[in-house]
Amino acid sequence: MSKILAITNQKGGVGKTTTSVNLAASLGAAKQRVLLIDLDPQGNATMGSGIDKASLQSTIYDVLLGEKTVDEVRIKSDSCKYDVLPANRELAGAEIELVDVEGREMRLKEELQPVLHEYDYILVDCPPALNLLTLNGLCAAKSVMIPMQCEYYALEGLSDLVNTIRKVRENLNPDLEIEGLLRTMFDPRNALAQQVSDQLQQHFGDKVYRTVIPRNVRLAEAPSFGIPALYHDSQSKGTLAYLALAGEMLNNATAQVAA
Repeated sequence: MSKILAITNQKGGVGKTTTSVNLAASLGAAKQRVLLIDLDPQGNATMGSGIDKASLQSTIYDVLLGEKTVDEVRIKSDSCKYDVLPANRELAGAEIELVDVEGREMRLKEELQPVLHEYDYILVDCPPALNLLTLNGLCAAKSVMIPMQCEYYALEGLSDLVNTIRKVRENLNPDLEIEGLLRTMFDPRNALAQQVSDQLQQHFGDKVYRTVIPRNVRLAEAPSFGIPALYHDSQSKGTLAYLALAGEMLNNATAQVAA
């Protein structure tokens, strides 16, 4: 059975989509069967996976509205070694169209059921807002990864997000749990970043991934080429960090099975 991981943070610019794309590529390189779902109307994860969002005939929008199946819409990205359920600006209209639909927050979960056996990991790139699209991601997922920068305002936003996850668990998805907090765009020379990192480890303990994603030019460049950093510069610090994150996740999964 596949592991469904929602990658979310209501604060924009924290490396959420960068993490979604590069983690998908890193897990794919580790011979895992991966589906990346772009739930953000900006379609950045779609573009970052080498798919032209403007030329798409159908997207996750059609899946959520029940007009197409996941199998009909997903795109196999052979060069990136994972599949993509793409998005474009059409998706912004889904919230309005779903508002009167019964069980609207469960649409993604329902539509994924027929393909669960085909994947080891399903990664959901959620939009930077706590809206119906994000709620669909949280209801479909078993766990949540929270990418965040180590800065003061990030701690404040984290508190809101943790409360939201708790409410979703209590009311809609009792299986949902925080998989881990991922420190992104980290600069060890920054004293405040180090302080916030220490606070995170004190409060969340082993929920903080050991892997830290550094600030890295290659990670920032890769989307303009429509490829994950792994296929832009396989030896960059950013690439190696995401490969390490994938390894950490796989090791944790193996340890949980053994336990």
